[in-house]
Amino acid sequence: MTISRRSLIRIAIASATAAFLSLAGLATPAVAQEKVTVFAAASMKNALDNANKAWSAKGGRAVAVSYAASSALAKQIESGAPADIFISADLDWMKYVADKKLVKEETRSNFLANRIVLITAKDKAAPVDIKPGLDLAGLLKGGRLAMGEPSSVPAGKYGKAALEKLGIWASVEKSVAGAESVRAALALVSRGEAPYGIVYQTDATADPGVAVVGTFQEDTHPPIIYPIAILSESRSSDAAAYLEYLKSEKAAPFFEKEGFTVLK
Repeated sequence: MTISRRSLIRIAIASATAAFLSLAGLATPAVAQEKVTVFAAASMKNALDNANKAWSAKGGRAVAVSYAASSALAKQIESGAPADIFISADLDWMKYVADKKLVKEETRSNFLANRIVLITAKDKAAPVDIKPGLDLAGLLKGGRLAMGEPSSVPAGKYGKAALEKLGIWASVEKSVAGAESVRAALALVSRGEAPYGIVYQTDATADPGVAVVGTFQEDTHPPIIYPIAILSESRSSDAAAYLEYLKSEKAAPFFEKEGFTVLK
């Protein structure tokens, strides 16, 4: 029988954990195997944290969430990182793991929608008319444009697509500060390290230090869809119930409050 690389990694992690607990004179707690582990796009943190608190308060088992750029999470899943559920900020990275047979296809669906916006520091906010010919380079005044890494981070990919559609990309490409995640791009603007940034509408809502000065029209970039799925090697008996909870009317307000659109 051939053992996959992912299975070997799981065995190694389990063996190391068991060895440590044995040396410490402890038994492996059964409840630890029931915890739901979620890999979620960084832009979901506020909404998902609040939804998880409500889930736990109603008797659901503990949820552990790893937040990062969807690209980084997909690569971790490919390398065998143990997780039960993946929520990507774009369809491409979900397809990436699905094509490698790493998700349970019957559980895969489009979960949320979002928008991208132009932000600046709260005390410097002035409306910007985002349209073809916008002199974004002039607005930057030699500063950097914070956004997710355009080649891999979904928010950066959407931002680049929109700027290309508007004929602006070539004028600002060399000024882009490509961040490892959309939350990292948000922080650059919030801390005053970049005069402007392109982030999700939901991220701008989550940081009181920034203000939205313009919204990119939806026809300037591919639809911003967040797909969700249970991973094929999930070991949590609660994963299916938790996924259904996230997609239910009970959880919807937590996502809508942060600016997401819940897809039915």
